[in-house]
Amino acid sequence: MVNSGVEFGSVDWVLNHLTEDKHSSVLKAALMELPAADVANLLESMPPEQRHDLWELIPPEHEGEILTWLHDEARASIINDMDEKELVAAADSMEVSDLAFVLEELPRDQTDLILESLDMDRRLRLEKVLSYEDGTVGRLMTTDVMAVRPDVTVAVVLRWLRRHETLPPHTDALMVTSSEGGFMGKVAMNTLLLSSPERMISEVMSGDTEVVMAQASEQEVTALFNRRDLISVAVVDEQHHLIGRITLDDIVDAIRSDAEEKVMKSAGLDQEEDLFSPVIPSAKRRGVWLGINLITVFAAAWVIGQFEEALGQIVALAVLMPVVASMGGIAGSQTLTLAIRGLALNQIASSNTRWLLMKELAVGVLNGTVWAAVVAVVAWFWFNDIGLSAVIAAALIFNLLAAAVSGILVPLTLKKLGIDPALSGAVILTTVTDIIGFLSFLGLATLFLL
Repeated sequence: MVNSGVEFGSVDWVLNHLTEDKHSSVLKAALMELPAADVANLLESMPPEQRHDLWELIPPEHEGEILTWLHDEARASIINDMDEKELVAAADSMEVSDLAFVLEELPRDQTDLILESLDMDRRLRLEKVLSYEDGTVGRLMTTDVMAVRPDVTVAVVLRWLRRHETLPPHTDALMVTSSEGGFMGKVAMNTLLLSSPERMISEVMSGDTEVVMAQASEQEVTALFNRRDLISVAVVDEQHHLIGRITLDDIVDAIRSDAEEKVMKSAGLDQEEDLFSPVIPSAKRRGVWLGINLITVFAAAWVIGQFEEALGQIVALAVLMPVVASMGGIAGSQTLTLAIRGLALNQIASSNTRWLLMKELAVGVLNGTVWAAVVAVVAWFWFNDIGLSAVIAAALIFNLLAAAVSGILVPLTLKKLGIDPALSGAVILTTVTDIIGFLSFLGLATLFLL
């Protein structure tokens, strides 16, 4: 008997039903009610065997949308169990932009199978999307666009719209194009509904509207949506021909994916790693990051080892060392976060970097002075050694200044090298502040206390 206290649709609820009856009609009905994203999340929460059983209960007409919500490894594990007919049917129900994303991860034979099954129109649109690089607007855009000519009346357009059973999702406006396909503007749906039927589209459309080039980056279009509070925007090619549109849900997906990637990669993990992926591949992926971290730890340990004599004579140095390193790390991470946000929003340029650096140095001096005094007083009460108190105060000020400089220069340098500072900046910064903190504290102690 399934535990009635378990929440409907939860991982426990699904696993309980699968355990009792993997052909459960109750579970099958529940899967039809849940949104595709929730079903995908449930699939990724299942161990391999239960994942297969759960997939067998999903109605075929829902499979395509659910596949688009899965991470690469989880999707691959499911597609490997699908027969050719099932895979083709799932691909046929996907939007072109989603299908392009899925095809990238499929083996060549499965990709060819799907391409051969598509009608000419979908295949051409798919090839158009695939022709753009990953991370660009062209790869993110939706090709399902409703466009009208400027030389027709509102009444004609309304009659044309009524012949459609559905409209593309998030259709807030109709695009207006010339007979050659050139983008001319758009007419908002509310304007269309409220305008006199006799008026021409050219009279009610907005020609002064935002567009993005297909080659633009996802970051650029995300910033545009943020600044202009948009719902959708037209995508054009080099000849200014309309080829698609970006909608708000595309932007949300891009932001979510980018945030997830940064969180995972900051810990040395693959964004697409399956929760239940095999042990050996998981260990290999994580081992690389552990090795990099070990190098940075040994670098800091080597610095400490150079002051073995000082540590042997003054035990208090070992006690207070983490204070200097930790304070520098925290201060540096604050500056680093500010700099990364500024870079993401295109607020930092070569012309204002000097002012930003001076401002952060001033903050470092102020905070360093205040907290150095606090730490010095604590150290004096603790060890009753005025010299030790002065040394840790000086080291703390020096490390906070170094943290301020590093917090700005590290992300700027990584950006110039083509490396995302949000992914590796924290590791480098921590290493810098640890080494400088230990070096300044132990170095000053060796000079003045021994």
